[in-house]
Amino acid sequence: CGLPKEMALELFKPFVMRKLIEENDCANIKSAKRRIERADGKVWDVLEKVIKDHPVLLNRAPTLHRLSIQAFEPVLIEGRAIKLHPLVCTAFNADFDGDQMAVHVPLSVAAQAEARYLMLASNNILKLSDGKPVVTPSQDMVMGSYYLTIDKEGAKGGPISSEIEGIASVVASEGKVEVIIRNDSESRAYQLEGARKILVKDGDKVVAGQHVLSGKCFKDEDEAIMAYQVGEIELQAIVNVRVEREFEGEKVSGIVETTVGRIIFNKAIPQDLGFVERKTKEDALKYEINFLVAKKQLGNIIERCFKLKGTTATAELLDEIKALGYKYSTVGAITTSVFDMHIPPEKAGIIKEAEEKVVEVEDMFEQGFITDEERYKQVVSIWDKATEDVTKKLEGTLSKFNPIWMMAHSGARGSMKQIRQLSGMRGLMADPKGKTIELPVKACFREGLSVLEYFISSHGSRKGLADTALKTADSGYLTRRLVDVSQDVIVREEDCSAGSRPQGVWVQAITGNTKDEIIEKLEDRITGRWSIDQIVHPQTGEVLVEADTMITEDQAIAIVKAGIDKVYIRSVLTCKCKQGICAKCYGKNMANSMPVGLGEAVGVIAAQSIGEPGTQLTMRTFHTGGVASGGDITQGLPRIEELFEARKPKGVALVCEVNGVVSVSETANKREIIIAGSNGEVKSYQIAKNARLKVAAGDTVEAGTVLTEGSVYPQDLLRTKGVKAVQDYLVKEVQSVYRMQGVAINDKHVEIIVKQMLRKVKVEDAGDTNLLPGELVDIFRFDDENLEALQNGGRPAAAKRTLLGITKASLATDSFLSAAAFQETSRVLTEAAIRNKEDTLHGLKENVIIGKLIPAGTGLKEYRNIEVLSNVEYATPESEEDFEIAE
Repeated sequence: CGLPKEMALELFKPFVMRKLIEENDCANIKSAKRRIERADGKVWDVLEKVIKDHPVLLNRAPTLHRLSIQAFEPVLIEGRAIKLHPLVCTAFNADFDGDQMAVHVPLSVAAQAEARYLMLASNNILKLSDGKPVVTPSQDMVMGSYYLTIDKEGAKGGPISSEIEGIASVVASEGKVEVIIRNDSESRAYQLEGARKILVKDGDKVVAGQHVLSGKCFKDEDEAIMAYQVGEIELQAIVNVRVEREFEGEKVSGIVETTVGRIIFNKAIPQDLGFVERKTKEDALKYEINFLVAKKQLGNIIERCFKLKGTTATAELLDEIKALGYKYSTVGAITTSVFDMHIPPEKAGIIKEAEEKVVEVEDMFEQGFITDEERYKQVVSIWDKATEDVTKKLEGTLSKFNPIWMMAHSGARGSMKQIRQLSGMRGLMADPKGKTIELPVKACFREGLSVLEYFISSHGSRKGLADTALKTADSGYLTRRLVDVSQDVIVREEDCSAGSRPQGVWVQAITGNTKDEIIEKLEDRITGRWSIDQIVHPQTGEVLVEADTMITEDQAIAIVKAGIDKVYIRSVLTCKCKQGICAKCYGKNMANSMPVGLGEAVGVIAAQSIGEPGTQLTMRTFHTGGVASGGDITQGLPRIEELFEARKPKGVALVCEVNGVVSVSETANKREIIIAGSNGEVKSYQIAKNARLKVAAGDTVEAGTVLTEGSVYPQDLLRTKGVKAVQDYLVKEVQSVYRMQGVAINDKHVEIIVKQMLRKVKVEDAGDTNLLPGELVDIFRFDDENLEALQNGGRPAAAKRTLLGITKASLATDSFLSAAAFQETSRVLTEAAIRNKEDTLHGLKENVIIGKLIPAGTGLKEYRNIEVLSNVEYATPESEEDFEIAE
């Protein structure tokens, strides 16, 4: 990063003063200080030396996740603003419009080493929430890469197409060769100039638009690039280039069809990323990237490079793509004007048709055939369809070189949604309560809005701004509660069930309401987790994954291809660690794709991974106009909060408590579901008139079956189906909300929070233990007490597993310091004093409060007090076998 000179001088003042005295330029601290204040030439030279190899930390508020603080090598610059690499902006959520950042200087050698090895921006390429690259090029860089790799029909130097349909003849006369296309009414001649190939033969039938002459041919890449530089061909013209490569130790050469833009782009890309299978000589000649590159493809290129080549190569590739992207977005000079917004000619007809349909619906309502609610729903769906039709027609009218389309299609900025509002129609708007207003905005911005339309749309816009302000606060508070509940979850041992078969969980793809709607694929759920048993191909019997190994991405894909739909893996939910969790139950570290190391603060990482995208979730409860489950479905942030706080949801679904057969009875004033239990027990549930049933009369149900539509109350599920069902339900529901908004979060983060919510049991019968009835105890302490009672020949205690919301779980933690720092300080401290509690300082917060090193990362006691042995004599290997062992 670039650091302004004056700022750097102030930050590194003590170091500069020491250096000035060391080099005998100043006699003492006081004179060194005066010299710095004068800021003469020598001071700047010393500052340059001091700053070399001394990383600084940059932090942008709000610090929502680990990547909001990163280390950089500072470079002194003139001017008064910090300079930042554009690729790290995504991680910081920064932009160049006046953002402020804080600079910190790590002082001790240990702090500098940690900054360099753990926090340097080039070592933080992957996002912690899902393990995908966070430093993907965006905006201008995407636009430049897109412009560079697109191909253009009819570009200068590219193939020549026939303008008419007819019969081809190739004529050579007076030293020139022509391809002539004739039909009954006209003929066209195309002269063969420069190095081109003739693509048709005498007597061939040719259709309009068919290529008759190929693009120009070049002897090598350099000649093609030179032809572009002197204006002989265009960047997007499809040309033929002779390429030389090495294949299985011998040189091969041949002609490849590509564009100059793609030749330039491929110069920056390693040619072995696996986009092309290089099994034959022909394959060996192909360019790695011979397709259109948009934002998604750039992400794939970077992800593959990281997997195959590691951090350093990826950092270099990113810089290359950044430079190319900026250069060619400048060369492309893409601009937009009002005339780039083309209104589809069919729009007027679509709107007229929709208006007629609405009039019909209104008539039916006035005659009393339908209720007001049905009328509203029908009108809304008519206008939704009209907006969709206009959008479809609009997509057809845009050329692929339309600047607005290029921006949206490349992923540089905007989407079809914005294009629709610019040149289609704005469509239906929502009012401040989130209910859709049935009057649509028929105009688009290109035509301009009428006064009424302007007021209708200002409703929604203001709601959006108000939502954003509220959302930030809510999301921040959610993150704080999540951090608090999970801050003591640290990787404390390698394997919690060493020597015995571990417990695990069965996982399968998370599906929506229908089996086809996949929310999270199976391969995403098992990648980076440890297997418990061998996973075998059901048909061939081939071992896909050995027992007790970490499943790689390729293995996960192979498992799904083999038709296996559920896999038994180790999970945080079944980890037997008494404090924290073990490395094998957690799986891979998302930041570097390696197995997680001891001391990793996985609890805080989980909380940040769930909380950080919180601001992207909607605040809205979608109003369905009172249909669905007699209420509104809660989505977005409020739904996440509802799940993690284990609250009773709005529009709660009925959960069956017994096994039996369903019957439904309806009278004038009430409606109920009756379940005749298999043991003679009969249960009846009263339900609302407009509730939708998920079961029919005569169905056989078991305890835990959901009877009506709506959200399930997790406590009902825990009571009827047990812990496993509740864990699965919470993970599935949280994932559904995030995936619906296009945010990917790995399951293990959600599992850590769910594990913390289910940590306590409520003692019902104390037996011969030291526990009290009604007391909430940690499940591991409960097991220990029971074991002790049994060993002494006593009666064990009985308890019921409880599900606590994250706030309650944070306050119920064993550490009173952590709980007091969270909420209700006086109550927590009073209770701790009365109970004579002691704090074992296992978590992060307690240690921060009393000023000790946190027991995570390099503060873990296993990593402390490590001596560096010097002058140790190594045994010299006698033979080559010994040498291998020694290595």
